[in-house]
Amino acid sequence: MATRKDRLSGYFSKFETLTATEQRKIHNRKLRHIIAYAYEKAPAIKKKLDRAKVKPGDLVSVKDLERLPITEKADLVGLQKKNPPFGGLNGVTPDALGRIFISPGPIYEPGERFYEDNRWAQGLFAGGFRAGDLCQITFNFHLVPFGFMLDSSLKLLDCRTIPAGVGSTELQVRIMKDLKVTGFLGTPSFLFSALQKAKEMGFNPKKDLALKTAFVAAEMLTESLRDTLESELGLMVRQSYGTADIGCLGFECIQKNGMHFPDDCIVEIVDPRTGRQCGPGEIGEVVGTCFNKVYPLIRFGSGDLSYLSDEPCLCGRTSPRLMKIVGRVDQMTKVKGMFIHPGLVDTVAAKFNEICACQVVVTREGHQDKMTFRAELSQSCPDPKKWSEALKKVIQEILRVRGEVQILPKGSLPKEAKKIEDQRVWE
Repeated sequence: MATRKDRLSGYFSKFETLTATEQRKIHNRKLRHIIAYAYEKAPAIKKKLDRAKVKPGDLVSVKDLERLPITEKADLVGLQKKNPPFGGLNGVTPDALGRIFISPGPIYEPGERFYEDNRWAQGLFAGGFRAGDLCQITFNFHLVPFGFMLDSSLKLLDCRTIPAGVGSTELQVRIMKDLKVTGFLGTPSFLFSALQKAKEMGFNPKKDLALKTAFVAAEMLTESLRDTLESELGLMVRQSYGTADIGCLGFECIQKNGMHFPDDCIVEIVDPRTGRQCGPGEIGEVVGTCFNKVYPLIRFGSGDLSYLSDEPCLCGRTSPRLMKIVGRVDQMTKVKGMFIHPGLVDTVAAKFNEICACQVVVTREGHQDKMTFRAELSQSCPDPKKWSEALKKVIQEILRVRGEVQILPKGSLPKEAKKIEDQRVWE
């Protein structure tokens, strides 16, 4: 008879319980190594240091990173236009890559031939995933790297995977039931949709599905939604934080008290005005430095504002923890797991001569994001319905998110209106 898996204890890495001094010593050593490598191999990193009048030998500790500017995701488009295809941030030649990913922008991202990053695996283990689990990945595998990252990370835990991708909720539920899936990976809103669909199909989610743990990301997880999912599905739900560019920057443990920093990267909370590192409780931008030689991002800004705690966690992990995301540095906004930037909104509008002004409004209905593209027209449309459908198609192609269209007469939007108006309210 199979034994019941212990999903609540243990650690993926010995690093997780080292003292702060021991962890800092390891990070400083890895930082010196990646800085020296990137300075030699990645032209954009060399230029970044040279402009700051910093030599690789000057950066010997995490504290020394304050001497470098932050590279924001929005900067990648400009860098890649000047130095295609990767903006000089790749640490290996293009013919040495395993994959090339494309994010909205477009932004081209180099992918390693052999995935060895264990940060997502560390978070998955903390979230209860164990060897032998059958795991259904419902994140997008189309052009973007996250689904592939998770698939490879689950292999490090000796889990089996189903690369389901997005969409077709009824089929996803059928797969969960027929194959007795034990692990779910996706957005919290999609897991909620699967729960609702299972009920519609006549299933008792807790009895008819074998789900034991869920790893959610790319959206805000409210405690009310977590409570609903855990009680009605009979599983544990843990969230993580990171970006497709730089990977995992935080993950929850069994205590659900903030997100621990993974071991194989450096996470800073930085004052976006001064570039100085913030202390515990001080709000700043989440900034990451990874040790990936293929894509060595140094001081890469997430655009998210948060704060950290260094209080001891009952789980035994000794890293600081991100407590929660409290806002954005700029107007870039994440909708249904995809980043929407003001420049992309203008790119959509530029496809239609009739649009003289536009705005994206993001709201929340139940546990689902809703995006509305408000288009102010300089002239009337002979067939508004047909025109709106054409606009929806372009929105889907460029923003990678389905959205509704609201047609407005000329002069409706104030001149000072934000390009992206996020009206969501989080509990």
